Amino acid sequence: MFLHVDLDAFFASVEQLLNPDLRGLPVIVAGIGRRGVVSAASYEARKFGVHSAMPTAIAQRKCPHGVYVQPRHGEYERHSSVVMGILRSITPEVEPLSIDEAFIAVDGIRRLHGDAITVAKLIRQRVQDESGLTISVGVATTKFLAKIASDMSKPNGLLVVEPGNEMEFLAPLQVRRLWGVGPKTMEKLQRIAIQTIGDLAQLPLEVLQHAVGDAAGAHLHALAHNEDPRGVITERDAKSIGNEETFAFDLRTREEVERELLRLGDRVASRLRAHRVAARVISVKVRYADFSTVSRARTLREPSDQSGVLVATARELIAEIDIARGIRLLGIHGSKLAEPASAHQGMLDFGSESCITAPAFDARRAQLDTVVDAVRAKFGTKAVASAALIPQASAALIPKPRNHESEIE
Repeated sequence: MFLHVDLDAFFASVEQLLNPDLRGLPVIVAGIGRRGVVSAASYEARKFGVHSAMPTAIAQRKCPHGVYVQPRHGEYERHSSVVMGILRSITPEVEPLSIDEAFIAVDGIRRLHGDAITVAKLIRQRVQDESGLTISVGVATTKFLAKIASDMSKPNGLLVVEPGNEMEFLAPLQVRRLWGVGPKTMEKLQRIAIQTIGDLAQLPLEVLQHAVGDAAGAHLHALAHNEDPRGVITERDAKSIGNEETFAFDLRTREEVERELLRLGDRVASRLRAHRVAARVISVKVRYADFSTVSRARTLREPSDQSGVLVATARELIAEIDIARGIRLLGIHGSKLAEPASAHQGMLDFGSESCITAPAFDARRAQLDTVVDAVRAKFGTKAVASAALIPQASAALIPKPRNHESEIE
């Protein structure tokens, strides 16, 4: 059995937790500006049609009396760490999907904690007691179905799909609930009179593939029959860890880009160390104002979790990319994850212009990273930062990030 756990209106709930005066009000966490988008909306705000990923300008028209709050990602990461720590204290079989949701495999802890329903109730109670947040949980025989169940249990609910009842549960649901059914696929399915998952399940595979394509048809046919063989992939098995940021105003100078690379590289390295892994491949991603996207990657001689290594490598990679066109989004990712090879990592510092390839480990840099991690764990992610990131009067016009996305794949 699998659980899918999902914190309710997470960013908005954290804001209401930190400021009790906001409880019961339509709280909207959003970037402000011409490219601002809604990161989260409390359930009070959702009644007015406000939802995540909506442009802030539209949200303000729908809910002009809402309380608009700039995102505080450091706080969200801190509260997420508390919740993920609770989950891992119950079982190591936790697969985070994002900062506020995760899959959990429970068969291996039955003798310790009881059946899946008992574990789900334990999680909900502990999250409420220890974090002050509410969490919705879906329980099912597959990850796919557990995700649907948690969505349907929101807010602050628990929904169990008992073994043997899967097809009965799925049949009346709208087909758009299947992963992979977007507007274009939905239009194709409607042409052949498919509205519910039950309709799709009764359709011969060949007919479905003719309508939506071989790969998509096989995928949707399997899900409609609750066929999802995937198991839980824990963070130790993650393929990559990264951060991306979209900016309110395009980055157009080398100084602006290098400041953001320093910020992103520090975040990614910190998360690598938190997960006790190191990256052998470092990549940068750039999205221009016209939404065209380019990326560059480099393989290190030895896997690294040091901030300086990631930042210096990213600087080398960004030198190959035209920044004069205006950068809307910038990201750094570490992949080919492995155990940290501390005895063989290259020696770099934040001021390095290129990677030093000699396999010498910078013990002082590693010690500094460890101290920085400890301080941030106690006092928050903004407690320590590179001097290059300290606001200066001369840097007052440097674009500030609209939002950032943490990625674990």
